[in-house]
Amino acid sequence: MNISKECVDRLKKMAWRMRLNALDMALISGKNGSHLGGSLSCMEILAVLYGEVLNIDAKDPCNPERDRFLPSKNHCVLAHIPALAETGFLEHEEIFEFQKDGGRLTGYPRQVELGLEYSGGSLGMALSVGIGIAWNARENRRAAAVYVLMGDGELNEGSVWEAFMAAAHYHLTNLTVIIDRNHLSYDGNTEEIMGLENLSEKLESFRWNVIKCNGHDVKELLESFAGRSSEKPNVILADTVKGKGVSFMENRPEWHHHRLSREEYESAKEEIMRGVGQE
Repeated sequence: MNISKECVDRLKKMAWRMRLNALDMALISGKNGSHLGGSLSCMEILAVLYGEVLNIDAKDPCNPERDRFLPSKNHCVLAHIPALAETGFLEHEEIFEFQKDGGRLTGYPRQVELGLEYSGGSLGMALSVGIGIAWNARENRRAAAVYVLMGDGELNEGSVWEAFMAAAHYHLTNLTVIIDRNHLSYDGNTEEIMGLENLSEKLESFRWNVIKCNGHDVKELLESFAGRSSEKPNVILADTVKGKGVSFMENRPEWHHHRLSREEYESAKEEIMRGVGQE
């Protein structure tokens, strides 16, 4: 496929703006803290999805033919809401109302008019919900595709593997899972808590088409979505860094959920500003 430099540059800049927005949201969360680490790890994934891949329209958010995005790792809200603002589902200024009393933007909302299809819940449940949506779309001959973003930590859940089996059994080729493989959960390294490797071989044995990529490389992500199979459900294993873009957060499990001080905000913002255009 031919991926233009203009497209790659546009999506890199989108992810860069989203990172800055995430810091703003984290700062205004104050003493409540926020999920920065896992939001920063999936920023390029969401920029590519919302900036290029998803068939959605903010002017017609409930169109039954629309693609569906379900954030199973719904604590990535600091990446998700900026992506929605980038694509016109809400005004940029509303980002600064995040978690404020009376506002529309809470931690785990479901508001289809804002592009929020899934409200969250126990980790591992969104894949089963996505299977139901994908099955319904196929049975009703709708063009809608379903995308589910999962964290690697939630792969410890048994329901996830039942869902992987079901999707392959029912040949849900309109379903794509993206796994944010940052190797860290709130409790520490995923391989120390419950080893997942060789994850690619496990998923292939469950009859999924597996595509591996650098989850911070926009071009690789675009190629991964373009290279999906039309015969199996697809899973994109996106290798990422938790806290990507802010050195004092990278690969630090305590930044899964943490308060951001004014000093940390200024330091992180300066670092991201220097990194504009970088992968």
